[in-house]
Amino acid sequence: MAANRANRTSAGRWGGLAGLLGLLVMVTAVATPLAARQPAPPTAGDPAVYLPLTLNGVCAVETTPRLNAPRFTGEIPFAETAVAWFGQVSPTQNYADIRVGTNAAELYVYLAIFDHDLWYDTSPTPESLTQWDAVTLLLDTDGSPAFSSATWRFVAQLYGEPSPERRAVYRGSTAGWQAVNVPFMAVPGWRGSALNNNNESDRGWAMGFTIPFSSLGLTAAPPEGSTWRMAVILHDRDSQAGPPIGDQTWPPTAALSSPACWGLLNFGLPGYQATATPIGSLTVRRPTQNSPLVPDADVGGTIANQCPGDEYHIWHEWGNRNDGRAPDFNIQNQSDIADWPCFAKYYVTFPLDDIPDNQSIVSATLTLHQFGNAGGGAAQPSWIQVLVASAGWQEETITWNNAPLAYENVGGSWVNPLSSWPGWPGVPHTWDVSYAVAQAYTRGVPLRLVLYEADSAYHSGKYFVSSDTGDWNVAGRPRLDVVWGE
Repeated sequence: MAANRANRTSAGRWGGLAGLLGLLVMVTAVATPLAARQPAPPTAGDPAVYLPLTLNGVCAVETTPRLNAPRFTGEIPFAETAVAWFGQVSPTQNYADIRVGTNAAELYVYLAIFDHDLWYDTSPTPESLTQWDAVTLLLDTDGSPAFSSATWRFVAQLYGEPSPERRAVYRGSTAGWQAVNVPFMAVPGWRGSALNNNNESDRGWAMGFTIPFSSLGLTAAPPEGSTWRMAVILHDRDSQAGPPIGDQTWPPTAALSSPACWGLLNFGLPGYQATATPIGSLTVRRPTQNSPLVPDADVGGTIANQCPGDEYHIWHEWGNRNDGRAPDFNIQNQSDIADWPCFAKYYVTFPLDDIPDNQSIVSATLTLHQFGNAGGGAAQPSWIQVLVASAGWQEETITWNNAPLAYENVGGSWVNPLSSWPGWPGVPHTWDVSYAVAQAYTRGVPLRLVLYEADSAYHSGKYFVSSDTGDWNVAGRPRLDVVWGE
């Protein structure tokens, strides 16, 4: 409780130096002691969609979205947890980032939620928890699509501090969900005018679940390569009188008691082992500024729209803004949910048509050129993650709200802040995308990547050159280098 109180000022907000120090305390308390399976290819066609499809109420899964949870030794570093997301931002809709990590003792799942109106139950009961702002975390520890005793449901409602009466846990049985009493922690956080159930505009809230593996009946952490099923349900209420607004879920088709429609939680990041001798290579990047090749786009807190403070803009326009033709882009996130108008993701698509048929991918590298960052001397290094997008998109129409979700996270790379102007084309940074290229090549689809981060620190934005930069800076454009063999 002390750690949770420390992350708010007397006004009940995260902010200023006191808020930053408090956030560091919160992250330590929550993210530490609280703390590769080959997918089946989808139906041929473009764009490829890798999300479950629901037909007549039955989940027909082609390729299920997955979170590859990194395993850490000791404390779970918040900024290096795997990231995924769902939902949309508007006055009446919520968006959420998911962060996931594990160590030898526990699973950590954190939700950061953009929410205009925060409401909690003043007299909660287990049955009423999901009628207010709350999160349900669903797990199936044997990875089966069937509902069983390996199926778990953890519920936690927003409040000012950890509150036993605002959390509950259930286990599957032949009779349905049964309430059980097992240890787990659910630590809330929030950001807004005051957490007192009022009608003033807020920014959002957070919930960090820490679930010991022993509470799930396990004697040790699942081995690397193990697969569970996982889903998240975000419950929302925007007034005291109610009723609750409709739930949002990850994956979008998830249903409370149907593990077949949940995502996959894989333990460990996917690896890639080349088995062929190199015989050919290819470099892909946009050749001229007006070429349609290698489309890319920044969504959210772009460099031209970074950290806007106008309340109408951030709730009504921010999520629907297109910046697909900008010559540069920002990648940014942090643990203070109040600053979500600064958050930004980057989407880029590389064609693979020039790789000959019937080859084996030996290696592939993404290169981006950094020319700046947010925060000046206060900026911190960022673990920028690379993910595979779940579907195609258009450079002229993509926005934060309509951009494809992530299908799978595949790795990351550290990017340090720049202490001075580097000159053009900027400082090159690389990501190993061999696994992602091999998967896309096998499916016969372009390589569709998303770059995002699970950062904690303020001033975490990193600025890069986009495909739309002028022809004078062609060397700075995003580049994919692929090596193949027979």
